[in-house]
Amino acid sequence: MIRWEADGYEVAFTTRVGGVSEGPYASLNLGRKSGDVPERADENRRIACEAIGADLEKLSLNYQVHSSRVLRAAPAMRGEHADGLWTDDPGLPILAMSADCLPIVLTRTDMEKPAVAVLHAGWKGLLAGIVAAGAQALGGKTLTAAIGPGIGPCCYEVGEEVAAPFRERFGDDVMRESRLDLWTSAERALHAAGIERVTRLDRCTACEPETFFSHRRDAGRTGRQGVIAYVTG
Repeated sequence: MIRWEADGYEVAFTTRVGGVSEGPYASLNLGRKSGDVPERADENRRIACEAIGADLEKLSLNYQVHSSRVLRAAPAMRGEHADGLWTDDPGLPILAMSADCLPIVLTRTDMEKPAVAVLHAGWKGLLAGIVAAGAQALGGKTLTAAIGPGIGPCCYEVGEEVAAPFRERFGDDVMRESRLDLWTSAERALHAAGIERVTRLDRCTACEPETFFSHRRDAGRTGRQGVIAYVTG
């Protein structure tokens, strides 16, 4: 796991290492709908939650659909079609999963009342406005953000139907010939939403097969990593 330090919060970006799944899902696959044995994915979620002191019984996650919808989490929430969750309830863990798309976490730092959001942001979600929706959901005067592992501009080839709106929205330089820079696009979306402090991990999921799942690299037969976060107090 890759921990991100934020006062008042526990945040971790998971990897594929340290779980019980086998084959293309080895080993810390968090996705029950990935093709893995569901009970193994459940155990992996338990392992991930235990690693950051989160309550598995309260873990909240969406049915992700590449949208801009961000919901307030409730304990053990499942199945809502959305791509973001937020909470200001202490001890309520929220999870966003990915396997090339970006896992993004936002935290409120003015501390009037701590709140955290997690987002699943691929090219569709970025264009749809998932980042702005996450920032609006949290409110607050000051937010910080971290962009977790996702497919990098070294590997992410896209067609002109994707490249054109990204050039228009985020600048010509987010395209490197036919390859899209999701990391920079997300950073600019965060800045546009008023978030000045942005941490980027710049870890390419497609380039690191021993560490990360990658939908594109593995032709769709792969697991899911993600970001887990909660308010500590």
